[in-house]
Amino acid sequence: MCPVTDAPDREYTDDYPEKTLYIPGPTEVREDVIEEMAQPMFGHRMDRMTDLYTTIVEDTKDFLDTDNEVIILTGSGTEFWEASTLNLVDEKILVPTCGSFSERHANVAERLGKDVDRLEYEWGEAIKPEDVREAIEESDNEYDVVASVMNESSTGVRNPIEEIGDVVAEYPDTYFVVDAVSALGGDYVDIDEHNIDVIFTSTQKAFAMPPGLAICVVSSEAYEREIEKDSASWYGGFQRCLDYYDRKGQTHSTPAIPIMLAYRKQMKHMLEEGHHARDERHREMTEYVHEWAREHFDLFAEEGYRSQTVSCIENTQGIDVAATIEEVSAEYDMVFSNGYGSQLGEKTFRIGHMGEHDLESIRELTEAIEDVAGL
Repeated sequence: MCPVTDAPDREYTDDYPEKTLYIPGPTEVREDVIEEMAQPMFGHRMDRMTDLYTTIVEDTKDFLDTDNEVIILTGSGTEFWEASTLNLVDEKILVPTCGSFSERHANVAERLGKDVDRLEYEWGEAIKPEDVREAIEESDNEYDVVASVMNESSTGVRNPIEEIGDVVAEYPDTYFVVDAVSALGGDYVDIDEHNIDVIFTSTQKAFAMPPGLAICVVSSEAYEREIEKDSASWYGGFQRCLDYYDRKGQTHSTPAIPIMLAYRKQMKHMLEEGHHARDERHREMTEYVHEWAREHFDLFAEEGYRSQTVSCIENTQGIDVAATIEEVSAEYDMVFSNGYGSQLGEKTFRIGHMGEHDLESIRELTEAIEDVAGL
């Protein structure tokens, strides 16, 4: 029996003030990218769809500088938590956990019936490659997958996935899966160089597009591994998605065509800027926010392992975080985020410096926080 809910009776009114988003996603989207979604509708089996989908897939490969295959599906990046687990894990998976989203990845694998070993860290600490090696060596049975979050947005930690990938490469029968939902596109990673078999993200984060699409980069080894398995994800199956693309140049199921039109426009902007230049712009924003945080508060994440797209700032001054967020929103039409969940709620707050933001726009937010909080 379904539970009876007490959801409030509310209606969307089209009468809301525009807010500039500095949250860990969704983030700001260019006006010309939004306008692309207003094109007349067309069929998902038409030649026009083939042109659109092949364009965004190949442009994504170019931007990420990868020879691996790219899948773009309607959904959130969360889809590939499930899909990569179903596609690659027979029994055992190692999931290092250091915050809410890495813990959720482990929970998903357990819900799918997999044998999950957690390599647990305190929130704010980063995953260490030598610990991953030790966990693999000490395991009674070989792991099918090591799954790591690149950017733990609940704590502001950026894990060293490159070094972790180099460790996993020492174990050729173990595959390396990376959740890069809140980082890819704003923090450069050499996917092919560091044994990353699967890495995925969502459009509404550092790609600075509307929500609704998940992007997954898949190695040939991961593709072959799925073929060998008796079962795999239906919707996010690597073979199903990539074989259909190879035959038809389209997605196997009806996609969110308007968002793919927006994707095409934004990816052209991203290619024009370039992956390394985009990385450098995000690095500059990060350095500014970190310097500002040290001046007024402190940073929650472990030093040397701090995110390039989301800063988690420790509330050392004891400001009323919820009230400050509300007042900044009311007075300046800017929105940043509180700490994640009950564990960090008023103890931290988070600033998303990703996508199309730059030093000037980030400075506008920190000045607004200073004004409201009396810093």
